[in-house]
Amino acid sequence: MSSTAHNPAPEGGDIAALAKGGRTNFFGFLLRLAARIPFLFIAGRLYGAEALGRFAYALVAVELAAQLATLGQKRGLAQQLSRGEQPAAHIIADGMVLSIITGGALAALLMLFPQAMFPAGQYSEIDWLLPLAVIPFTLTDIALSALAYRYDIGTTVKARSVVEPWALSIAAAAAFFLLPHSGLALAYIISIFAAAMAALVPLFRAYGLPHGWVPHPFRIGKLALTNMPLAAADAVEWGTRRIDVVIMGQFATPTAVGVYWAAQQVASLPSKLKSSFEPILGPVITRNLMEKNYRAIAKQVCQVGFWITAMQAGVALALGIPGEAVMGLVGPEFVGGTGALAFLLIAEVVAATAVVSEAALIYVARMKNLWISLSTISLQAALTVVFMMAVDHYHLSELYYAGGAALALALALGYASIIKGVLLSRLLGEPVNNWRWALVWAAAPAIFVGWVAIQLPEWLELSLGVPLILGVYGWMIWNKGFGPEDRLLFRRNVAKKQAEEKED
Repeated sequence: MSSTAHNPAPEGGDIAALAKGGRTNFFGFLLRLAARIPFLFIAGRLYGAEALGRFAYALVAVELAAQLATLGQKRGLAQQLSRGEQPAAHIIADGMVLSIITGGALAALLMLFPQAMFPAGQYSEIDWLLPLAVIPFTLTDIALSALAYRYDIGTTVKARSVVEPWALSIAAAAAFFLLPHSGLALAYIISIFAAAMAALVPLFRAYGLPHGWVPHPFRIGKLALTNMPLAAADAVEWGTRRIDVVIMGQFATPTAVGVYWAAQQVASLPSKLKSSFEPILGPVITRNLMEKNYRAIAKQVCQVGFWITAMQAGVALALGIPGEAVMGLVGPEFVGGTGALAFLLIAEVVAATAVVSEAALIYVARMKNLWISLSTISLQAALTVVFMMAVDHYHLSELYYAGGAALALALALGYASIIKGVLLSRLLGEPVNNWRWALVWAAAPAIFVGWVAIQLPEWLELSLGVPLILGVYGWMIWNKGFGPEDRLLFRRNVAKKQAEEKED
C-alpha cells in the first residue's frame, strides 16, 4: 500500500464519513455492552466489592501511565499524517518508539514503587506485574488511531469491543479457580495483550513495515515536545474519569470504591459512543483546517455532538431508570451504587459538547483548551473533596461517597461543555450547539415506559423494560428529532447517493 500520508476527502462527504464511523462504533457499543455485563457479574459475584475496589485503584495508576506514554498521539497522529512530511509508516514508527520508551520508563517506576498501585500494601506477584500492560495498551491506541485516519473503524470495534472485553471476562472467570486472589490482574493483562494483537496485525497490513526508517533522537524528541500540550489535555480529560476514584480511596473503604467503580463501568458504556467518533472526526477536522473551511468544521461538530447526545441520552434512560436492577446484576452489595450510576449517566450526556468541541480545539487552540481542561479537573477535585467531607460531617453511609463523587463529575463536565462550546464558536465564527428540544420529546414517553417497567419483577424489568425504553426513545427521536443528515447515521450505502443528489 502507498505510504502517502495525505488523506483525501471521503466519498459522499464528511458527514457521510462521520456517519459511517459512528454507525460502526454504535454496533461496537452494543458488542461492548454484551461483553462488559458478564465481566461485572463475574467480578462482583466471584471476587466481591472489596477485591474489585483494590483492582480499580491499581488500574488508575496503570492506565494513567499508559495515557501519559501515548503522549497525545491518539489525536495528534492525524495531524502528523496530514502534513505528510515523512512516509506514513515512518511517522507511525516514530510515534511507537516514543511511546515504548516513555511507557517502559513509567512501567518500571510502577514496578519499583508498587505503593502507587496498592497504597495498603496488599498485592501478590501477579498484581505486581500489572504495569506490563502499559506498553501494549499504548501501542494499541496508536495503531487504532492510524487505522482510523484511513477510515478503518472496524478494527477499533474488533479490538476494543470484542477481543478486549471478552478476553477480560473469560480470563477473569478462568483465573478465579486458579488464582482467586490475583485473577482480576491476570485477566486484565491478558485482555490488553489480546487487544494489542488485534490492532497491530491490521496496522501492518494497512501501512506495511517502515522500510528505510531509522530512529533519530532529535526527530523523536521534537515529536514529544510538539505533542506535549495535547498529551496534557488528554491526561486531564482522562483524569476527570479517574480522580474521583483516587479521592474516594482516601475517604472510603475498598468496598465503597468497588461499588463506585462498578457503577462507573456501567455508566462508561455510553461514553464509548462519544469516544467512538473521535478517531474519524480528527482526520475530517484536520483536512478542513488545511482548507480553512471553518463553517464545515462547525457543522461537523454540531452534527456529531447531536448524534452523541441523542444516543447517550437513550442509553442513559435505558440503564438509569432500572438502575437498581442493573446494579443488582453485579451483586446485592452493589445496589447502593444506584444513585451514583444515575449521576454518572447524566455526566456522560452533558459531556458531549465538551468532547466534540475539544476535537477541534486541540488543533486551533491547544493551550486554551488545556487551561480549560485543567480548570475542569480542579473544579471536579474540589467538589469531590467537599462532598466527601460533607458525608463525614453528617455521618452518612459510606455509599454516599459514591453519589458525591458522581455529582461532582457531572457538575464539572457541564462547566467544561459550556466553556469549550463558547470558545470554539468564537474561534470559528460559527454557532456551536448540539442541543435540540426533540431530545425532551423523545425522553418523555421513554421515562413513562421506564416507570411502568420498574413496577415489574426484576427479571422482566431488565429483559423487557430496557429494550422497551430504548425502542420508544429511538422511535421518537427518529421521527421527531432526526432530519435527513441525522438519519445517515443509521443508513448504509448512502454516501454515494447523497453526493449525487448534491451535484443535481
